[in-house]
Amino acid sequence: MCGIFAYTGHKPNAANIILDGLKTLEYRGYDSWGIAVETSKGIAVEKHIGKIGDAQIRLPNAVRGIGHTRWATHGGVTVENSHPHLDCTREIALLHNGIVENFAELKKDVNDHTFRSQTDTEVVVHLIENLCSMYPFTEAVMIAFKKLKGLNAIVVMHNKTGETVALKNGSPLVIGIGEKEYFIASDVTGILPYTHKVIFLKDNEMAVVADTLHMVDVHTGKNLTPQIEEIHWNMENADKGKFTHFMLKEIFEQPSILQNLATTNDRIAILARYVRKAKGTFFIGAGTAYNASLAGAYLFSKIAKQHVNTAPASEFNYLEDFLHEKSLVIALSQSGETIDIIEPMNRAKEKKATVIGILNTIGSTLYRMSDEVFLLGAGPEKAVASTKAYTAKLATLLLLVYTLCNKREEGQKIVTDAATEIQRFFSDTYLLQMQRLAKKLKNTQHLYTIGRGYAYPTALEAALKIKEVSYIHAEGFAGGELKHGPIALIEKGTPCIVFAPQDTTYSAIISNATEVKARGGYIIGVASQHAPIFDEWVEIKDIGIGSIISGIVPMQLLAYYLAVMKKLDPDKPRNLAKSVTVK
Repeated sequence: MCGIFAYTGHKPNAANIILDGLKTLEYRGYDSWGIAVETSKGIAVEKHIGKIGDAQIRLPNAVRGIGHTRWATHGGVTVENSHPHLDCTREIALLHNGIVENFAELKKDVNDHTFRSQTDTEVVVHLIENLCSMYPFTEAVMIAFKKLKGLNAIVVMHNKTGETVALKNGSPLVIGIGEKEYFIASDVTGILPYTHKVIFLKDNEMAVVADTLHMVDVHTGKNLTPQIEEIHWNMENADKGKFTHFMLKEIFEQPSILQNLATTNDRIAILARYVRKAKGTFFIGAGTAYNASLAGAYLFSKIAKQHVNTAPASEFNYLEDFLHEKSLVIALSQSGETIDIIEPMNRAKEKKATVIGILNTIGSTLYRMSDEVFLLGAGPEKAVASTKAYTAKLATLLLLVYTLCNKREEGQKIVTDAATEIQRFFSDTYLLQMQRLAKKLKNTQHLYTIGRGYAYPTALEAALKIKEVSYIHAEGFAGGELKHGPIALIEKGTPCIVFAPQDTTYSAIISNATEVKARGGYIIGVASQHAPIFDEWVEIKDIGIGSIISGIVPMQLLAYYLAVMKKLDPDKPRNLAKSVTVK
């Protein structure tokens, strides 16, 4: 959520470099954007509301600047509220990710300044302006940063000193080191087109960039030795290639990702050892990652005959009292930066629990704070609505439970079978069916999905995908819960997607579908065999427990085609962000 990109170097087109960098971060979600560059006459700023698209920047040539994509929190979506923000002298420009929880209190100290926005961010730049009358610029920034409450990252540029300063506490920042040039970004993917040498800024570290780079500990003021890492990531995976949208490309990448997980990863055994040793295992995730966590609970029960707990990450802080030093907390995340994941993991570490991250982004906050990390290896996922990272998480959890049962090869075969089944969905015939179904449903206002057992998390994820990208009100339920209230919403023509695998849940879920049909519902069955109750049949092969992986993919395709037919951008849904860095 929100993107940061800054450049300092020798190239005179800093504004365009920053603009391109911001475009690589669009998936994080935003509703306005802006860029500021250093000039001999002061800082020049250009800001806009809406998406960047094919925007052409009109700023003058410069070798230094900062840019930002804003997801509105304090203050509406306006040009004035977009970042960067300037001080009264227009010599200092600042951009910010996070929320300054005590901004109202801090504003009292700078109420004699001219404010141009309704944001919490602008308070910080005026606070630094005040402090610069007493301290050198970098020290003023450091003092101001220590006054901020909450999880924040700021990047500040001073036109006269020639310095750009970056600090963080919770919200991510990465420094890229090129040939006589430096990059600052909220995500490593923005930097990799320019350099693979990066520094992942830790909490309460300050990077000062001018002709050279040096780092300082915010608390002690002592200089730090930069820890430079080299990232090897194929950036071709971050390009749409022949596909119109990233979402469709990422759906199509799933078979190869699953094959790779099944055949080349030896770290599953390490995860299994942690689970065996733990006295209580807990899965947490947010959104799609929570649905994967819930699926993991079913897998552990059915296959490994073990009990695990799971909860939405944002609720875990209210359930943490049972944690102890022998607890194991496994966090699932695509970005590794979502604050609803990071906060409970920090609290788990305070209670001395072991924390493991199952994630997709190397160098992320979760990556660096975990005692052990399992990388999904799905490559950059640019569409906001997660697809390939979801099935990769499911495959990882399935491989884990089979490894716990000393049946790793059986688990590998199941994942491979799921990959083969998903590949079948990409035939022209199948894709046309999904398009025809999307055409039927595109004007519906309400849609429901139901499942039982391990198909229940699939129902939740299907509803989430549809609502995320098509803006249709979609709700997922356990099949047996419909008659306890939601069935009151069913009327003639209401679509209900029914997941009916050939297992012990089949008779019960068909009974639930019959209850909906009796009230006028339009039944879409996702099953290996046709049932008379189905008005529409989406055929998937019965691959046993592996259907927990493959069964979601037709719904990913349906969600995609619904968005396209409604002339919506499936890659950048409104109001959503890939990495949610505010509470």
